[in-house]
Amino acid sequence: MTSASPHPAAGPGRRGVMAAAGAAGLAAALTACGTDDGSSGRVAAGAGADRAAPDGGGTALAKTADIPEGGGTVFKDHGVVVTQPTAGTYKAFSSTCTHQGCAVGGVADGVIVCPCHHSEFSAADGSVRKGPATRPLPAARITVSGDEIRLA
Repeated sequence: MTSASPHPAAGPGRRGVMAAAGAAGLAAALTACGTDDGSSGRVAAGAGADRAAPDGGGTALAKTADIPEGGGTVFKDHGVVVTQPTAGTYKAFSSTCTHQGCAVGGVADGVIVCPCHHSEFSAADGSVRKGPATRPLPAARITVSGDEIRLA
């Protein structure tokens, strides 16, 4: 007569499979949220706008007249938000919120707003004005030549 063993000899148990699936999901979620170093795969680091591109290179984003003073425009296809915090001063930042990776929704009254959890960032320097985000938006490098704004 054979009896069933109370401890299976081969294969992972249900708990092991569930734990592995949970760990894989957590790793994927953390990867999607970004990194602590403020880097972004699509946006080159920089301090904002240079006045002219020496070689005229880069991707054309907008005309200066398209960026309202005190406001800005989100360029979803390029992963950047361009702002004009004061007349004639243009800045650019990653459009990916540093909280959970949502795309910021817009800029008004000097504030960049994320629609997912309502984090707010300064249009002048990308710093956090209101959480839950705790890290600033990374700067993106743009050039302004005449009336054209280009992603460097």
